[in-house]
Amino acid sequence: MRRTDSQAEPLSFGRAYAHSETFSELFQAGMCLVEETAAYLDGEGRRSAGELDRPASIVYATESMRLTTRLMQLASWLLLHRAVNEGEMSLDQAAEEKRKIRIDAASANMHGPGWEELPEAFKELVRRSVALQKRVQMIDTALFEDGTEPAEQASPVARQLAALSDAFEKKAG
Repeated sequence: MRRTDSQAEPLSFGRAYAHSETFSELFQAGMCLVEETAAYLDGEGRRSAGELDRPASIVYATESMRLTTRLMQLASWLLLHRAVNEGEMSLDQAAEEKRKIRIDAASANMHGPGWEELPEAFKELVRRSVALQKRVQMIDTALFEDGTEPAEQASPVARQLAALSDAFEKKAG
């Protein structure tokens, strides 16, 4: 049976999104958030943290470390995909590098003792970073489902589906 254009490989939402203007906007927003957070933590945040009572200052220190770690992981992910988009890196190279990046765990504790005492500007940076993380996770999932990740990182369900598909193809063929 001859393949027609309508049977060609389906359009990949994840890949199309990663090469879109929307991705460029996400990249800019992410990098701006990194810069804004760094400026806040070095300036106003440092002054505000000095005015907190001990329990709130512990929460601030913990959450500021989580915030900077989250943003550095997200910036790494964004830079990696920009490098692929601009042809500076192959998908295989990016997949190898991506193994070092952790964007899967939401790591903010936006409730509990001390959170309400934190400066509002700081809490807003945390909220925005978590929202960015969720957006990046959605894109990463779309890319993963499109098969751009190495096979050894496929989920157990994806591996089972692939094995079933292979078995049915062999039986039909």
